[in-house]
Order: sequence, then C-alpha cells, then structure tokens
Amino acid sequence: MRKDKTVAQRVVALTLLGAFALLAAGCGNEGDGSYQGYVEGEFVYVASKLSGRLDELAVKRGDAVAPGAPLFALEHQYEQDAVDQAEALLLQAEDLLRDKQKGLRPEELDQIKADLDKARVSAELTGLELSRRSKLFKEKTIAKEELDTVRTNNAVGIAAIRELEAKLATGKLPERIDRVLAAEKEVLSAKAALAQTRWSLDQKSQSATVTGVVFDLMHYQGEWVGAGSPVLSILPPENVKVRFFAPEAVAGAMRVGQSVTINWDGAAKPVAAKVSYIAPKVEYAPPVIYSQGFRQKLVIMIEVRADPEISRVLNPGQPVDVYLESAEKPS
Repeated sequence: MRKDKTVAQRVVALTLLGAFALLAAGCGNEGDGSYQGYVEGEFVYVASKLSGRLDELAVKRGDAVAPGAPLFALEHQYEQDAVDQAEALLLQAEDLLRDKQKGLRPEELDQIKADLDKARVSAELTGLELSRRSKLFKEKTIAKEELDTVRTNNAVGIAAIRELEAKLATGKLPERIDRVLAAEKEVLSAKAALAQTRWSLDQKSQSATVTGVVFDLMHYQGEWVGAGSPVLSILPPENVKVRFFAPEAVAGAMRVGQSVTINWDGAAKPVAAKVSYIAPKVEYAPPVIYSQGFRQKLVIMIEVRADPEISRVLNPGQPVDVYLESAEKPS
C-alpha cells in the first residue's frame, strides 16, 4: 500500500514538472529567436436593448456580413401596433392644427353673410318706420311711447348689423394665438411619441454595423432573449491579433509599432506584423520565488496585429510563432 502511494506521488510530481516545463517553453523562445503565441479575437456582440422571443435568425456561424446586413429580429407586434397608434394620433393633431389656423369653414361664413343681409334689410325697414313715426309725433298724432318703441327697434337692428359684421371679420381669422400655439405643441408631442415608438420597433431588429464573420450564436429561433443579452458575435478581421509572452529583458527593448514576423502551420510563408500593445506589468511563468537570479522567469504579454486580409485566415486559439526583427526567420 505504501509502495503504491509512493508511485502515485512520483507520477503527480512528474506531471507537474512536465506542465511547468511546457509553460516555460511557451513563454520563452525556441532557440531560433521565435516565441510561441496564439491568436486572439476581439468580438463584437450584437444584442437588442429590449427583450422578446427570437422570431428570425438571418445568419449562421461562419457567414460573412457587411454593415447593414440583417442579423435577427425579435417579436415586435406590440411595438408595431404602438407605431400605428402614434401615427394616427399625429395625423389627428395635425388636422386639428390646420383647422385652428384656417378659421371658420366657407359654409359657416356664408351663413353669417346671410344673417347680415337679413339684419340690414330689417334695420332699413325700422329706419323708415322711425322716420314716419317721428313725423307723426311732431304732428302730435301718436304718443311719445310709440315713437320710443320704434326708435329702440331701429337701434337694435343697427346693433345686430355691427355684431354680424364683427363676427364675419372674426370668422375669417384663425383662432386665438394661444389656442394655435397649444395645437402646435400637441403636434410636437405626437411627433416625439411616434419617434419613441419607432425607436422601440427598430430595436427589435438588429443589423450588422461592422464587416466580419459570424463567430458564434448564443440564441436560436424560438428562444426568449433578455434585454441586452447577445444573440450572436461577429469577429471583424481587424480585431484579430496575436498574443505572445517575451522575457522581461526582451520585452523591455520592444516598442509599439515595431515590426515582427508571424508564422503558423499551413502558412505559405511568414507574414509581417507590427506590435500593437505591450502589457504594462510582468507575469510569472512558471510561478517562482522572485529574486535577482530568477528575473528571466518574468515575462510580459505582447500583442501584434497583421494586415486584415491576413487576419481573415487566422482563428482564435490557433498557435503561431512570432519572430522578432533580429531573429532568423524560416524560409
């Protein structure tokens, strides 16, 4: 039993030693000036700000997309009904504003004109009657009360004429300015409500905003998608980078923009790339006790990027070799 335990401990120790050796090899160079690295991608995750059932999925993994290409659509009948209602309310508000700006209808103006003609005829008759009654009063044929009655009727008729003339002039004008302004604000409010409902409807359908390849699908047709939950991810070629670790002494002499060469299994030939990022901190590989004698164990993460056309053939996780300018490159 003790012997079996000892053998097991040796196996575990050898396994850990092998793992540390591989890690150290990955972080150091291969003796030919190269450093092992791997491909990394910065993904664009596409999501809707609203939740709903995924009704349409227009792409699949590996599809190439360009800006404007439809990606997916969530259920949107509720949002469509809200847009239809907002459009109807806007039309109603605009019709009300136009009505207030125009004044009375032609038919209503014609009615006022007819009443005005009638009042003028009536006032003319009462004027003639007043003239006759005045003559008779002077001749002391009628009483003063009868003359006063006719004079009053004539004055009422003249007042009616003035009233109808004023009503006709007012009817040709739009409504009071405050009512017109209130109607204009109703139109603006209706337009804002329509814009809001259209925005909600637009959020239920998402299109590509970048050029790239559909890398992964997180949801499938028929599933419920929460607000802000990515439905898919896109990998633009310019977002593909190579990451490797160089010793602290080597990385300390490197600069952003420095030229390097990368190579991978199956590549026709090594390709040029440039350093795009140098980590501002060091890491241990493998874990060691920090001392002056173990400084070569400290490594710094470095990222390089190649031309997007080259990056199209690289896949995240793929191992690559990175050669510095002074390193000898394979032919």
